[in-house]
Amino acid sequence: METLKHVIEEHPFFIDLPAPYFDLLVGCAANVRFNSGTYIFKEGAEANEFFLIRHGQVALEIFAAQRKPTIVETLNAGEILGWSWLLPPYQWRFQARAVEPVRAISLDGKCLRAKCEQNHDLGYELLKRFAKIIERRLEATRLQLLDIYAAG
Repeated sequence: METLKHVIEEHPFFIDLPAPYFDLLVGCAANVRFNSGTYIFKEGAEANEFFLIRHGQVALEIFAAQRKPTIVETLNAGEILGWSWLLPPYQWRFQARAVEPVRAISLDGKCLRAKCEQNHDLGYELLKRFAKIIERRLEATRLQLLDIYAAG
């Protein structure tokens, strides 16, 4: 049986993370499941966690009045869902919907923020990794908006 620590250690997001940080991460982690069609979070709601996707597929969407949600990016096993827990005001910037059943590891953002305040090196390691995620999501959003307005 895989332990949470082993799953976190093996996740691509944490490659080359110094070994002592894994025990800190595990203290904030839990297994979660989402059924197909379930909204994992909605834009504007309080953001206090992120997810290591183990199995399944998640659609990241933006919502605009008078339009159906636009998929910005589709995430799969091995990817990270959620970065809004890291930056105030800790509110989701997208909405996430399970396209198919999803199994993931949830990491509690409040717990991690407290650990990062105590251990700034851990905070820096996480910030470096999440900056890449944020950059990718912004680029995906930009490309979707170009498609929407070019077609309009």
